[in-house]
Amino acid sequence: MSEEDYIRPNQIKPADNLVTTDPSGCVRLRIPESGKAIETLPPISVPGYMKRAAERYADKIALGWKEGSTWKTFTYREYLKQIRTTAKAFIHLGLEEKHSVCILGFNSVEWFLSDLGAIFAGGIAVGIYTTNSPEACKYCAEVSKANIIVVEDEQQLEKILSIRSTLPQLKAIVQYSGEPKQSDVLSWKQLLEIGESLPEELVDERLKRIGINECCTLVFTSGTVGNPKAVMLSHDNLTYDATVIFERLRLSVGDEVLVSYLPLSHVAAQTVDIYLSMCAGAAVYFGDKNALKGSLINTLQEIRPTKFLGVPRVYEKIYEKMQQVAAQNGFIKKAIASWAKEYTLQHHLDLINGIETKSWAYALASSIIFKKIKEALGLQRCNFFCSAAAPLSSDIKKYFMSIDIPIMECFGMSEASGGHTLAIESANNLNSIGTTIPGLRTKIFNPEPDGQGEICMYGRHICMGYIGELEKTREAIDDEGWLHTGDLGRIDEKGFVYITGRLKELLITAGGENIPPVPIEQQVKQELPHISNAFLIGDKRKFLSVLLTLKSEVDPETGAPLDQLLSSTQNWLKSLGCPATTVTEVLIAGPDPKLMASIQDAIKRVNEKATSRAQKIQKVSILPADFSVVTGELGPTMKVKRKIVDQKYADIIESMYI
Repeated sequence: MSEEDYIRPNQIKPADNLVTTDPSGCVRLRIPESGKAIETLPPISVPGYMKRAAERYADKIALGWKEGSTWKTFTYREYLKQIRTTAKAFIHLGLEEKHSVCILGFNSVEWFLSDLGAIFAGGIAVGIYTTNSPEACKYCAEVSKANIIVVEDEQQLEKILSIRSTLPQLKAIVQYSGEPKQSDVLSWKQLLEIGESLPEELVDERLKRIGINECCTLVFTSGTVGNPKAVMLSHDNLTYDATVIFERLRLSVGDEVLVSYLPLSHVAAQTVDIYLSMCAGAAVYFGDKNALKGSLINTLQEIRPTKFLGVPRVYEKIYEKMQQVAAQNGFIKKAIASWAKEYTLQHHLDLINGIETKSWAYALASSIIFKKIKEALGLQRCNFFCSAAAPLSSDIKKYFMSIDIPIMECFGMSEASGGHTLAIESANNLNSIGTTIPGLRTKIFNPEPDGQGEICMYGRHICMGYIGELEKTREAIDDEGWLHTGDLGRIDEKGFVYITGRLKELLITAGGENIPPVPIEQQVKQELPHISNAFLIGDKRKFLSVLLTLKSEVDPETGAPLDQLLSSTQNWLKSLGCPATTVTEVLIAGPDPKLMASIQDAIKRVNEKATSRAQKIQKVSILPADFSVVTGELGPTMKVKRKIVDQKYADIIESMYI
């Protein structure tokens, strides 16, 4: 197979339009005629990207995963071979060009191989959220014309078996964890044996027909309203975006990146990681599905990553654990920790403000106190911490800054391949989502006098469109190629981008005032750190109210909230003089007046920041359980499903307006 056949620099198929809704269609690439080198990066196919990585970093570790107590690895040379083996097997099993392989499972080497194997075979890779119901899986398989579905285990397999008879295009099912009990379901070992027995020409012929401006990946949106949309991503969308993120992160060959997402498997983020590692020659290690049950720390200690990527809940779990440990410290240890955190936080805040401090107190705290904390967490080599997929509260950011772990936020969308804005230490801000990654563009559409409007994105990472949904594609991507995100925000004079709300989530009061709920909800959570979720009510109402959930324990198996309060929440209640160990105890006779007085004091502080009387909260209710994916209030990317909450707690809401 020649270099020409892999990369196909001239294999940009004819296309006049920037968008399409046909998975077999092509689009015109958004390549500027002039500009920085990064903006004129020659288009390259995903197989070409992988082959280049295998040549540049042949003997470097590409992937690492744990089997039992043993870490296994692939070099980049082995990685490419395994991808081709997987692709051959998929073709043999009946994967047609422009049809899909759906992948239903947690982060794993098999997930990555299935994704890339589908693309090498001329098909389309499709990740499905592990939290999806059988009906939702059926929808994804139908829309993507799935010929093959790869599942992790028996739990996910049961979903597919229950809908198999309704999927006439489905030709094979593969289970990659454990041995399938059904004779017509292939194990991962059997899949590889099939691929190894076949000639390389089987893949080579498919590779010759790949177009860089064709669809190779589908990412289904989280579907907080109605059915999810199938976002089509081209080879250029993925390889270009990974390259510009690489430039921003300053990844280097041999960097060890720990990927640690929630068990819901954030498919858009996984997609970015695949290509990001290829570009940098970095080694991706997988945190396992028990990360939130306590295994994450063990994994960190064993890998000692140089880069750490996680969703906010991962950082929140670390924070909660450290708070529990800190609560057991004696007076002297607490005093020393308080002193160290004060100077360390100030050091990082100074850096944000462009002040280069050389405080001896920070140097001492960093080299002695926080060095030990990082070693205990397995983060002593880590030089970049990133949070993505959902907002991370500024309080959590400040806490980690105070222990010398500055967390940077990355913002992107399924429709924009991966990242669009990213904070780095030299361009960071506590309340923003960073600055636009070089080579990409951001603008505010229809800005108000205060500069707020809809955030729009432009770049080669913008998707091709939604499968079969022309009207929704035109709503999202305008004639000039700008993606309208639906997020309200602004850009300051330094280029920092801020999200202030969602257009579809605006509350329009009975008095006609438009109120974005998210900023107010975030302020409530900042004032009440033992509150897990704040949910603002006020659409078509005379005044605003808020629903609150207390931080409680989570079922480690299902992720459902438990009645038992976190120990930190219990300590807070005890300090108020209203001790309780469960949410039920808090609510059984009505919340204690002392608790409500403390909450009202916090609400008063929030109201003092309100820009108008209409934006002040007047009533509060505590809900009987926290929000979660399992119980339906949160979507797969941890965004609140506002309509679900409205419906589920309609009685409580109405009682506040009697």
